[in-house]
Amino acid sequence: MDAAQKIREAVDQVSARRQRCMADPLLARAVAQVKRFQARRFAATYADLLATGPFRAAAQFFLDELYGDQDFSQRDQQFARIAGALQRIFPKEAAVTAVALAELHALTEQLDFEMAQAWLGAAFPEGSSEASRYASCWRSVARRDDRTAQLEWVLKLGRELEKLTRAPGLRLLLRMMRGPAAAAGLGDLQRFLESGFETFSALASEKGLTAEFLGIIEQRESHWMQQLFDADPLVCAAELESALGQAR
Repeated sequence: MDAAQKIREAVDQVSARRQRCMADPLLARAVAQVKRFQARRFAATYADLLATGPFRAAAQFFLDELYGDQDFSQRDQQFARIAGALQRIFPKEAAVTAVALAELHALTEQLDFEMAQAWLGAAFPEGSSEASRYASCWRSVARRDDRTAQLEWVLKLGRELEKLTRAPGLRLLLRMMRGPAAAAGLGDLQRFLESGFETFSALASEKGLTAEFLGIIEQRESHWMQQLFDADPLVCAAELESALGQAR
């Protein structure tokens, strides 16, 4: 399957779930709650990186583009529209990066959707915190292999963005595309590609920084996955609440 087809299929999967949410306001609200909690958890987990230092921009990029609670529907539509052109216009590395983002986005939306269904379907004790509800839904949905794959896609996307910075002339090409992209209604896609390129260019300028940053992501996300799957639910919820409280 070529890059364009992979992107279109991933976007179609996301669009189908988005349509179901549009038809069910309660489900849409639950999806938003799950995403908002996950964005807060990421911000708490990486508060040190987001505050200062060489990884600040990369951590903010991951929060905004991968772990945030923004509505990515416009970017999805733009990816679908330009999927075929990616292979004709951009270097091979850009197409691989776009596929990695599309695959990650589709898997993330699927897991968030199932979390939202569990969020609505479970009977939680009166006064349950969001952290305890989230931990309970995580364990109910399970899908440990897919959670592992989700993290692997995040790391792969980071590595592909770094590779993108090595493509000769790509920075100039991206800048030249600003006007045409805006005129064609591809502003969100252009912003993602350019922001990712500039963010990882800064990391790639110093040997080993990208690997160090992705190593931190892998270590901390693996910790939370292990806690959510294996720790006592009360202990896990307490750790989540503590992390969120410290980040306020």
